[in-house]
Amino acid sequence: MTPRYSVFSLLRNALSYHENWQQAWRSPEPKSRYDVVIVGGGGHGLATAYYLAKLHGIKSIAVVERGWLGGGNTGRNTTIVRSNYLWDQSAALYEHALKLWEGLSQDLNYNVMFSQRGVLNLAHNQHDLRETLRRVNANRLNGIDSEFLSAQQVKEMVPIIDLREGGRYPVLGASLQRRGGTARHDAVAWGYARGADALGVDIIQECAVNGFRIENGKVTGVETSKGLIEAGKVGIVTAGHSSVMANLAGFRLPVQSVPLQALVSEPVKPIIDTVVMSGAVHAYISQSDKGELVIGAGVDGYIGYGQRGSLQVTEETLAAICELFPLFRRMRMLRQWGGIVDVCPDASPILSKTPVQNLYLNCGWGTGGFKATPGSGWAFAHTIAKDEPHELNAAFSLDRFRSGFLIDEHGAAAVAH
Repeated sequence: MTPRYSVFSLLRNALSYHENWQQAWRSPEPKSRYDVVIVGGGGHGLATAYYLAKLHGIKSIAVVERGWLGGGNTGRNTTIVRSNYLWDQSAALYEHALKLWEGLSQDLNYNVMFSQRGVLNLAHNQHDLRETLRRVNANRLNGIDSEFLSAQQVKEMVPIIDLREGGRYPVLGASLQRRGGTARHDAVAWGYARGADALGVDIIQECAVNGFRIENGKVTGVETSKGLIEAGKVGIVTAGHSSVMANLAGFRLPVQSVPLQALVSEPVKPIIDTVVMSGAVHAYISQSDKGELVIGAGVDGYIGYGQRGSLQVTEETLAAICELFPLFRRMRMLRQWGGIVDVCPDASPILSKTPVQNLYLNCGWGTGGFKATPGSGWAFAHTIAKDEPHELNAAFSLDRFRSGFLIDEHGAAAVAH
C-alpha cells in the first residue's frame, strides 16, 4: 500500500534520518497481457493511466516508456499553465484541464507546486491589440477569467518591463488570466506515476516499442524491447514521435515534428512574480521557485528530432527578452535544451480513435502540451474506456482533416509554430 504523504509521515521519517521512505512507484517486469497498454510515460500517458484506473475501474494497465519518467517532453518545457484559448472547443478542453490543475496536488497527494501567479500576453501593435481584445471577449463568453490591461497597468504589474517610447517592441496592452501560472514539471510526472502505481498500474521504463501486433484490422499487442505484450486496447501518447508510432501501425498523420527550445538563467532573488508572454517576438519568461529565469522560444523552422534547437532561435529569443527587460542583459544562461513537439496544421491536438480498431491516439499538442496534461489524460482515458470520444475532445478527431472542420489556434500560442 502506498503511504500518504503528510506532516506526520514527514516527522516520522525525519526521526529515522529519511532512510525509510518507500519507493514512489514499482519497477515491475511486463506481464504477458494487459487490458490497456499506454505507449509513452510522459505526463499525458501517466495521466491517462491514472484516470483509466481511478475513474473507469480498469486495473490491468501498463505504461510503456522507452526512457525514464520525466526524461521526455514532460521535463523539457517551460511549465506554463493557462486556458485562454480562442475557440470554444479549445477553451472547454483547456479550462477543464485548468480546473483539474487547481485540485491536482490534493487529488494525487503529491505537491505539483502549481502556482497561480497570472499569465500576461503582450500586444505590441494594432493587430495584436485587436486580437487580444477578441480573445479576452471570447474567453469571457466561455466563462474563463480574462481581462485587458492597458500599457500603464502592465507597467504597474511588471515594473521591470521597459515601456519607454520608441522601443523596438512597444507594449500597447495585454491580456491577463490571473488563474494561469506555472507548475513543477517533474512533480507532475512523479505525482501521476505514484498515483497510477497505487491503483495497480505497471510502469515499465526503458522499454522501447518496436511495432504493433495487428490482426484483421484490430490491434492485439505491442512489440517491445522486452518482448511481445498482448493488449486489449493500446493508446499512443508519444509527443514528438507520434508519426513514428503511426507509421509502425500502418497509417500516416498530418503532423510535423520540430524542436522547441528553452533556456534557464542563473538564479537571482525574486524579481518577476508573473508569466510574461509575447507572441509577436516569440519569447516568454517567468521565474522559477529556485530563482532562475525560465525563458521559452519559438520552434525551429525545420523538421527534426535533435533535442537541442538552433543557435539562431536562441539569439533572437534572448535579444527580444533583453529589449523588453534591459536589466537582464548581464544575466548568464545556465542551461539550454530542446523538446520535440508534433504540430498539426491547425495548431490543435488530436485525441482520437484511429483507422486501427482499439488503437487510440493522443498527439499534436505543439507548444501547448504541458498545460493540458490533466485534461488530456482525463479525456483520453474516457475515449479509451468507452471506445468513443468525450464531448470535450469530440472535435479533436483525426476526421477533421478529412471534413475540413479545423480548429485554428495559431493565434493562441505564445510563440510561433
